[in-house]
Amino acid sequence: MVFAKVIEEKRKRCDKLHELLADPKVIANTSEYQAYAKELAGLTPIITAHNEFLKVSNDIKDLDKVLGEKAHAHDKDFLVLAEEEKHKLEKDLKAVEAEIEELLLEKESGADRDIIMEVRAGTGGLEASLFAADLLRMYSKYAARKGWKVELIDSSMTEKGGYKEVIFSISGKNVYGSLKFESGTHRVQRVPETEASGRIHTSAATVAVLPEAEEVEIDIKPEDLRIDVFRSGGAGGQGVNRTDSAVRLTYLPTGMVVTCQDERSQLKNKAKAMRVLRARLYDAKRTEHDKKISQERKSQVGTGDRSEKIRTYNFPDRRITDHRIGFTVHNMEDVLEGDLDEIVGALKQEEKKLRIKAAAA
Repeated sequence: MVFAKVIEEKRKRCDKLHELLADPKVIANTSEYQAYAKELAGLTPIITAHNEFLKVSNDIKDLDKVLGEKAHAHDKDFLVLAEEEKHKLEKDLKAVEAEIEELLLEKESGADRDIIMEVRAGTGGLEASLFAADLLRMYSKYAARKGWKVELIDSSMTEKGGYKEVIFSISGKNVYGSLKFESGTHRVQRVPETEASGRIHTSAATVAVLPEAEEVEIDIKPEDLRIDVFRSGGAGGQGVNRTDSAVRLTYLPTGMVVTCQDERSQLKNKAKAMRVLRARLYDAKRTEHDKKISQERKSQVGTGDRSEKIRTYNFPDRRITDHRIGFTVHNMEDVLEGDLDEIVGALKQEEKKLRIKAAAA
């Protein structure tokens, strides 16, 4: 089996998790206990499927042994039935193996995690900020189709309704597994509404997809954090600019800064900002880890770096091209309305091929 070594590691981790969940110190720590329980629940289907794989493999071996012993027997009916049973078992074995591969790929990529998305206007001025707003709308509509929850965390709008920057979370089933491929530079080619001569402009927006981290995965010490509060900026209205509700977090070891002013409550803004900080630190840790493992890098579609140009949206031709896999669709309007399934599906298939190839190597 291609993933035999990986499964052996998962079995060892399961044994360790059972030990941890029986430890009184862990039981006393609710958040730690819940995190370990969640991890075990995620690994259990893999182990269960592998147990089935081993059972079917042993059944085939036993049948082969019987067929070898009865090869010269005169009971042809028995031999026919035995061969039919073997054929069925081999079919079952392939099905279970495919299931294990799928479960492992989902688990290894952290597909079940919720995410923080950051969209920023890049080159192109006003047009880039309007495109950033288009991307926010596209992801929000895709999330609605999937039954996921979108929550705005922080934003910086322009007068024309675009975004210099917008940060939001998406939670639901298999969110990261579907949207992790969106990290990178998205380029748009179209005629801006403000362009009198009708010339096509090229502008860009960058997207970062950060898997959300549990508190036990990223431990932020109080002494490493500086918290500043200030008055929210905005267009006015009740509750705006009246209280020091906006929060700025500075992670002192790296100088990383996160601000949040979307909520009127200082506590809620702090909680949201902590989620973003934890996700950014987890992403940095994960990226560093991946760089050390060349095989892991080879199994990924693209680098996930914001500077990597991943996709072009060509409005005159109604064409969207994903440059990482050379995949093109001509239903731009549908995609911008949230119909991302075809593009996401193609990227998932390519990653699956790369991961199986890397595991085999």
